[in-house]
Amino acid sequence: MNPEFSHRQSAHCESGVTANLFRHQGIALSEAMVFGLGSGLFFGYLPMVRINALPLITFRNAPGGIFKRVTRRLGARVKTSRFRRQAKAMAALDRNLGKGIPTGLQTGVFWLPYFPPALRFHFNAHNLVVTGKEGEDYRISDPVLEETVLCPPQDLARARFAKGALAPRGRMFVLEGVSDHFDLPGAVRAAIRETCRGMVKTPVPFIGVKGIRLLARRLEQWPEKLGARKASLHLGHLIRMQEEIGTGGGGFRFIYAAFLQEVAELLGESRLQELSREMTAVGDRWRDFALLGARHIKGRGAEEISYPSLAGILRECADREEQLFRKLLLILA
Repeated sequence: MNPEFSHRQSAHCESGVTANLFRHQGIALSEAMVFGLGSGLFFGYLPMVRINALPLITFRNAPGGIFKRVTRRLGARVKTSRFRRQAKAMAALDRNLGKGIPTGLQTGVFWLPYFPPALRFHFNAHNLVVTGKEGEDYRISDPVLEETVLCPPQDLARARFAKGALAPRGRMFVLEGVSDHFDLPGAVRAAIRETCRGMVKTPVPFIGVKGIRLLARRLEQWPEKLGARKASLHLGHLIRMQEEIGTGGGGFRFIYAAFLQEVAELLGESRLQELSREMTAVGDRWRDFALLGARHIKGRGAEEISYPSLAGILRECADREEQLFRKLLLILA
């Protein structure tokens, strides 16, 4: 275990926190490896679930799932706690810090004062690590920031007990230890198979590539069914969920491409290099979708950009991802 907690910036909070906690235990894992081991890549379009009166669209597995899967697959010892009262939650955190134990927290972004006001929004599954105290303030290793920051206790307590969807309820988690012997290649294979099954093998129409195609069909219908204003709101919500809530469509695919590149060397399987490049290309198309969708909302190039053309990009992404994940399953068969 490293005596000092090493803060490293990452693209995504949960994979970054997990990688930093493992590094503190002396296990050097890249963020990409953590994301892949945690089967983080996912897609779900769940119109029956509402976020601020708009349908839930997710590009990753459930919050906490990456940490849970990585620690299970690598045989790590974990302690997770939730609390009903702020005072007890903060006292438990202080006890950990008094013992020199870096402690992961689930928080609401809106109540963290070190984020600029323009970047605060009501998202309650943001992960960070508290590494110590300076006076009354808490030293925070937030993986989306370049440096550690200080946070007043009243603000951290409020963030830990934010209300609404995915309410953290004071959740804190500690990586108590890691097994000296774990089968990384075996864990990688199991993780890839789970991701592939979720994307191309599920019978549920809202999940994986089927969910992307369902979203494409609904998107085409938005102007007629919802009207121009509400259609624009739904498109803006989709882009926000893709690009601002946890790295999103293109970003997650870039991370997974880096994971496949690492795995190609680990498993001695050169075919994974080509799939890594293909995943990067698909990520570029997701970014194209977000860029063109944003231009349409702002009225720039509205004649060239239509809801059917945007739906066509989604279908292209679904087709390319289905081919990619089926190839992955064949390579690991």
